[in-house]
Amino acid sequence: MMRNRLLLLSLGLIIASVIVVGAASASYSGSDDAPEQAPVTTGDAGRTVTVTDDFGETVVIRGIPQRIVSLAPSNTEILYALGLEDRIVGVTDYCDYPPATAGKPKVGGYSSVNIEKVIAAEPDLIFAAPGNTEEVVNHLRSLGMTVVSLCPETIDDVLQNIELVGRATGEEERAEACTGNLRERIRAVTEVTGVPATKPSVAHVVWHDPLWVSGRGTFQNEVTTMAGGTNAFGSVEGWSIVSLEEFITTDPEHIIVSSGSGMDRDGYDAIYTYFMTEPRMQKLGAVRNGHIYVVDSDIISRGSPRIVDALEEVAGDLHPDLFGTTVPEAAPTVQSPGFGAILLICALSAAVLLLQKR
Repeated sequence: MMRNRLLLLSLGLIIASVIVVGAASASYSGSDDAPEQAPVTTGDAGRTVTVTDDFGETVVIRGIPQRIVSLAPSNTEILYALGLEDRIVGVTDYCDYPPATAGKPKVGGYSSVNIEKVIAAEPDLIFAAPGNTEEVVNHLRSLGMTVVSLCPETIDDVLQNIELVGRATGEEERAEACTGNLRERIRAVTEVTGVPATKPSVAHVVWHDPLWVSGRGTFQNEVTTMAGGTNAFGSVEGWSIVSLEEFITTDPEHIIVSSGSGMDRDGYDAIYTYFMTEPRMQKLGAVRNGHIYVVDSDIISRGSPRIVDALEEVAGDLHPDLFGTTVPEAAPTVQSPGFGAILLICALSAAVLLLQKR
């Protein structure tokens, strides 16, 4: 019991030192008791579209929405990718990409949405996410708001979400062009990475004290395998803690670390620095051979079009000979205050649940 308490205390201190989003990213599932939504009526009144969101909710949209609120960084990135920035009237405090989002009105945190600010934005369409919580989403619907929830779990889900957003906003052609381009880029990678008979073992590290790694069922696992690698910790589910001894024994050939988490120290990558300075890690082949790579925590964690950027970057890191790249020095990367903190909180939540079951 004491060991469990110390583990939770340690994790709590980690998250307190990072810019947190307020609360865990709780899963949301559509409620049968949710009140019936009032259809949106904007723009072209003769247009009626019915979409089904990622939680099975059927949403009827009449006209073309002109005032959109995004309640997640990944949703905001999709909206910008479709050229809808002029219609966005509200985003969360953690919607930080592209940089132009800094000028958009803020409606609270990811899991601490300010209902009053959302109402004041007078949206005719809201794009939500699991971390907004079921309570908030149902409250917005009870107020007559039209809400479409997105919850991509795979890269293919991201592409489908882009197409869903395109249908909901009347930008089907832009969505088709966007997903077409992304599919071509994915194919350009997988056609090459599918050639080598052997796939190097890869570990993606979310945090270092304790060691949190990305297992199966995560974007990082999918990026690793599509980039021509094998997840060294593919036997674990989701984001999990592994012991230092297990990590050293596994000895992955390549290590990918998320950028930042440097406690607001610009240009400081805490996880990368840990691997490069921790004496016990110097025996790892990845450290000796310079096979540790820093990847922007947001591009490899968010369900947005930039997940393909992560795929291309990781593929180049693992197979520089196949992609005509050179192994880059792990240049310091400024911490992005967005999804990296959300990821840590999700992991902490999972640990709490596991400990409660023991």
